[in-house]
Amino acid sequence: METHANPATQAAAAAPANPFGEMLSNAMRAVLPPVLGVLLLVGIWYVATLKGGSIPGPVVVWQAAAELFADPFYNNGPNDQGIGWNVLASLERVGLGFGLAALVGIPLGFMLGRFAFLSAMINPIISLLRPVSPLAWLPIGLLVFQKADPAATWTIFICSIWPMIMNTAQGVQRVPQDYLNVARVLDLSEWKVVTKILFPAVLPYMLTGIRLSIGTAWLVIVAAEMLTGGVGIGFWVWDEWNNLKVEHIIIAIFIIGIVGLILEQALILLAKKLTKESS
Repeated sequence: METHANPATQAAAAAPANPFGEMLSNAMRAVLPPVLGVLLLVGIWYVATLKGGSIPGPVVVWQAAAELFADPFYNNGPNDQGIGWNVLASLERVGLGFGLAALVGIPLGFMLGRFAFLSAMINPIISLLRPVSPLAWLPIGLLVFQKADPAATWTIFICSIWPMIMNTAQGVQRVPQDYLNVARVLDLSEWKVVTKILFPAVLPYMLTGIRLSIGTAWLVIVAAEMLTGGVGIGFWVWDEWNNLKVEHIIIAIFIIGIVGLILEQALILLAKKLTKESS
């Protein structure tokens, strides 16, 4: 027996969902879990410090943060500057060392992936040097450059270059041989092979190496600045420890984490945009 659906039911089913409600639901699903995670962390911290102790509680740290960020860019001399100047100084060192590593590491990765003989020659050197702790390179930088800033930049360079080289080379090696055979038949120059065939295929691997490198660079600069001194978030943490201002150290931990998260998320967004454009 044939049945006919209610026209009102059909119209309701065909009607589009509320776009504002859907957007709000998606936003809640994206925002609510991390907010609950942060609140859980703060709650555990509050309970753990409720009876006092050497670690200050969230309220004390919040009050100290309000004072710090009331004037983050004050300057009372080279050894007394606001938290803002210290973060910018660290970012400047990271940017310089990371940029130099990209200029050297990405082209070298392309060459290692492209030429088997060169890869067989260089890979043992990389395998030997890559496991060395980045801070082990800092005394070499101090010995060669005789200054703290270039030594810290050198340390960032040497710890950032390995992920770029290895991921780029791996991407080149995974390019299908058929693509290169077509390029050989068309008698394309090496430059066109790199720019038209290899680069679009290798881009996701290269961006992964860049993202790993920036995380390592930001991690290392804090430790390097603790040893070299001067202006920078690492030196600021060590200086606040010497002044027994533990609440400032906790604030610095949050700042370091937030800046590192912003750098990583910015590179993830860049990677998505570039891979979408190249596809």
